[in-house]
Amino acid sequence: MSREWDRLSEDTKGTIRAHQADLPIKLSSLARDLDVELLSATLGVGISGEIRPSESDPEKFVIRVNRHDASRRQRFTVAHEIAHYLLHRDQIGTGLKDDVLYRSKLSDWREAEANRLAADILMPNQLVKEWLENAKLLQVDDIVGYLADRFDVSEASMRIKLGL
Repeated sequence: MSREWDRLSEDTKGTIRAHQADLPIKLSSLARDLDVELLSATLGVGISGEIRPSESDPEKFVIRVNRHDASRRQRFTVAHEIAHYLLHRDQIGTGLKDDVLYRSKLSDWREAEANRLAADILMPNQLVKEWLENAKLLQVDDIVGYLADRFDVSEASMRIKLGL
């Protein structure tokens, strides 16, 4: 797991792990347990997602994901915004919008941190290892596709996770 994962409190890790018991990871349930509202919305051109304080309660946060993006893209966007919430909550200000390359007004290193933690949330190392071994036992021809389907992530994300 990433150094960003290591920075999380044990309680937060436990909350995330509870949602990693079944694949694919249920991000809406995870967001709810983290007390973050999750909404599907039509966002501006090139905007994949955003996180901002709730209008009704500035102590709480709302994630909006672009409903026009492909479902696997939406899943990574939600995990990315959850990662911003967990790692950068004090820096969100009035809100962050992430474009299709997961860039926001935050610096590139914070975007990279959010991407690494999003990958940890969606594709925990131990589960990837277990399913990789399973794919090899089953002699799956397209291991990347098999794992991407199981975790409901893009093949590009899975390739990165596998170091390919």
